[in-house]
Amino acid sequence: MFAAFMLFQYQSYLQQQLDSLKENGQYRYFLNVNKSARHFPVFYYEKNGEAKRAVNFCSNDYLGMSVEEEVINKLSFVLHQSGTGSGGTRNISGTTQYHQWLEHTIAQWHQQEAALIFGGAYLANLTALQTLGRKIPDLVFVSDERNHASIIEGIRSAGNEKKIFQHNDTKHLEQILSSLPLQQPKLVVFESVYSMNGSVAPVKQIIRLAKRYNALTYVDEVHAVGLYGARGAGICEQDNLLKQIDIINGTLAKAVGVIGGYIAASQTIIDFIRSFGSGFIFTTSLPPAVCAGAEKSIRMIQRDASLRTSVFGLVDSLRRMLDEASISYTKNNSHITPVLLKDAVKCKQIADELLEKYGVYVQPVNYPTVPVGEECLRLIVTAKHTREQITHLVNSLKNVLIEERTHYMQAEQAEFITG
Repeated sequence: MFAAFMLFQYQSYLQQQLDSLKENGQYRYFLNVNKSARHFPVFYYEKNGEAKRAVNFCSNDYLGMSVEEEVINKLSFVLHQSGTGSGGTRNISGTTQYHQWLEHTIAQWHQQEAALIFGGAYLANLTALQTLGRKIPDLVFVSDERNHASIIEGIRSAGNEKKIFQHNDTKHLEQILSSLPLQQPKLVVFESVYSMNGSVAPVKQIIRLAKRYNALTYVDEVHAVGLYGARGAGICEQDNLLKQIDIINGTLAKAVGVIGGYIAASQTIIDFIRSFGSGFIFTTSLPPAVCAGAEKSIRMIQRDASLRTSVFGLVDSLRRMLDEASISYTKNNSHITPVLLKDAVKCKQIADELLEKYGVYVQPVNYPTVPVGEECLRLIVTAKHTREQITHLVNSLKNVLIEERTHYMQAEQAEFITG
């Protein structure tokens, strides 16, 4: 006689997991943004059949390069010349002059010998770290606890030993490095600008410690490229450290305004990742037109510092207005301004109110992007924002926070009376 058993209910199990996300306020809702090249950061969307407009304060298109006419024209020209896609991996017909020109430009930008482009910075991190871990015997990863998911996944998939140091804590980093044999291969992995709390890494001290203990250094400059340094090459350029860092990861999808990611390093390291990295070898290459547009954008960023100067001027204005409105935010030395709310449900409610009542789009940032208890609204201003738009943002946020606080006090009072 067969024992009674229950078949696994796939759909119901998955739905339960989704329902749990919704109950915890961690479910991710996507706003259908009708982006306008003419009006950015203003965009359009539809709500209950009604056309609406809003101002985007969460875009990573920091310099507005995605809507720059010269970049659009360059991409459009090559698009008509070379078509919409490359049609192959880099090894099989997917390498064009535009791919090579872009890699050369990136390498020069970061003062490295060579560069390698990927479909995205996530894939670049994943492939580079995974490949180094799997191919260097006994390599130990020493990673900042706040590193991006792509770094965490790259290290995890490599399967190597890993050590986690407290965020930006060079004393803890040295404790870990000094505990490992000097001859042991080591790779210190960190970000220059952390995208959620806006903290900036002590890059110089990290490099100094890595050299002392015979470790390679790997820095993710995704949120720094385009904004920092004399030619916009990032924090390493700003701190005059480009010649001292071993591997730089960057993106073409934020300040550069197109799509794709890359690593820049010595010729040997780049050739190694190119030759052994499955995430590079087996992926169709970026369209030639995208490469041409990205290279054009980088060259514009290099020669003109006015856009990044404008961004930081607007960031200063935003923070001054927040101070005047008594709205607390996380202080840091970067361009990222997080307003900490510490509650996922509240975060979503406030973001919804800002969008629906005031036409202000700020995306709530919840777990797993940030740890539970660090839910926030991450305010981003770009070179295309105006001071009038920033004033409207601050006034709107102040109104919503007052309304939320009043509602909370009334609910507490009602509970006290009925309780």
